[in-house]
Amino acid sequence: MSDQPREQWGTRAGFIMAAIGSAIGLGNIWRFPAEAYRNGGGAFLLPYLIALLTAGLPLLIMEYTIGRRYRGSAPASFRRLGKPAQFIGWWQVLICFVIATYYALILSWAVRYVGFSVGQQWGDDAETFLFVDFLRVGDTPGDLGGYIGGVFWPLLAVWMIVLGILALGVRRGIERANRIFIPLLVVFFIVLVIRALTLDGAALGLDAFFTPDWDALTDGDVWVAAYGQIFFSLSVGFGIMITYASYLGRRSDLSGSALVAGFANSSFEILAGIGVFATLGFLASAAGGGVFETEGGLGLAFVAFPTIISQMPWGAFFGVLFFGSLVIAGLTSLISIVQVIVSAVQDRLNLARVPAVLLVGGVVALASVLLYPTEGGLYLLDAADRFINRYGIALAALASVIMVAWVLRKLPVLQRDADATSAIRLGRWWKVTLGIITPVMLGLMLIDALAQELSENYAGYPTSFLLWAGWGVAAGALLLAILLSLLPWRREDAGAPQDLGEKRSE
Repeated sequence: MSDQPREQWGTRAGFIMAAIGSAIGLGNIWRFPAEAYRNGGGAFLLPYLIALLTAGLPLLIMEYTIGRRYRGSAPASFRRLGKPAQFIGWWQVLICFVIATYYALILSWAVRYVGFSVGQQWGDDAETFLFVDFLRVGDTPGDLGGYIGGVFWPLLAVWMIVLGILALGVRRGIERANRIFIPLLVVFFIVLVIRALTLDGAALGLDAFFTPDWDALTDGDVWVAAYGQIFFSLSVGFGIMITYASYLGRRSDLSGSALVAGFANSSFEILAGIGVFATLGFLASAAGGGVFETEGGLGLAFVAFPTIISQMPWGAFFGVLFFGSLVIAGLTSLISIVQVIVSAVQDRLNLARVPAVLLVGGVVALASVLLYPTEGGLYLLDAADRFINRYGIALAALASVIMVAWVLRKLPVLQRDADATSAIRLGRWWKVTLGIITPVMLGLMLIDALAQELSENYAGYPTSFLLWAGWGVAAGALLLAILLSLLPWRREDAGAPQDLGEKRSE
């Protein structure tokens, strides 16, 4: 294991800011509003809140406790928890590697759109501007085609900023960056929401967002969607929270920190929903009112919103705020994703921070700038994101819960460890939710996703393309993780932290 001294957060507030910064990302702004709209509107908030309390927060506390107790990267912490679990840590590292390569690409688009907003350069057809003029998307999935300079250079700039912050360290880099970015993001978004609420037709959008369809509560798919949103928005299953918690002091309040981070994340999602739907209501009103449909994702951010910006008063100001918010939210999340890989490399190779950042950053950024700022980059992003999310993050989270709760039976030890320093004691509900509810809901999510996948090819892509760009990426991450877990560490954990910890807690 690493001989380097373990870094620590400067304050508990700094850790919470970083955890919130990791959780609040691009998906909060465009995924939650669309999920709520499609799954019962205001009624969706009930299963969403239940999912937060019965799966999101318990899993978040579990990852916090593992990270602080075993004081290592995801692979090191899982190895100290029990050697059979080590592959889960490496799996999470490789998931983060894949996500980091394309997440930075979306940030580079948002950076360009901050500038595009000023002159509304997308003109009268935002969709054609995005896919034809800006991204120059090719006709054949899997064919990279030529490079796009307008994407390459901002992508390179994004990587320089992220790696510069990481090189400064946990306290001087990640913590300070989040202390600036998170308040700035909140201010940006509050101003954006206030502006959206003053638009003509805002009430129409809010009615569509909040009007409850109580019949939806009897639909199992709605509950699966609620649990899915919680898992994907809280940054659990990536190894991020294990890594961040490993830099906490021994006496840190874990359950209290999880509650603050969890409810802050959900509050921002609801705020995002209000802003997005008030704005979409303006678009529907301008088109004559009536029913409107929305899809989460790139179409909402880079097609629907530019269309709205072109029609609204103070459109340039609104556009700069919106895309600036995307950049900030994305940066804080990307920093946390790359930190998982950096921490694992530090522990595995016994490297200091700067060499680890240069090594990790060089490999991840190189893969990112070689593959994605191309005419075929959007197809690669779409397939990789679909499969690494559905069969990477969710499956790794399920594996970690089963390993901790059922195989190693470590929940009682972890609960005593968390309760020893937390203001809010966990009680029996924590073990029940992690032992039963969380694995059941994750299993249902995966069965539902697999049924959809086998019924038809995602987005109509060719099977050959999905086999290597989708299934191949997801399966490759798992197989490589297993191989990495079989390699011996440089030296054994003589007197490892968990031995002392278990004696104290038992």
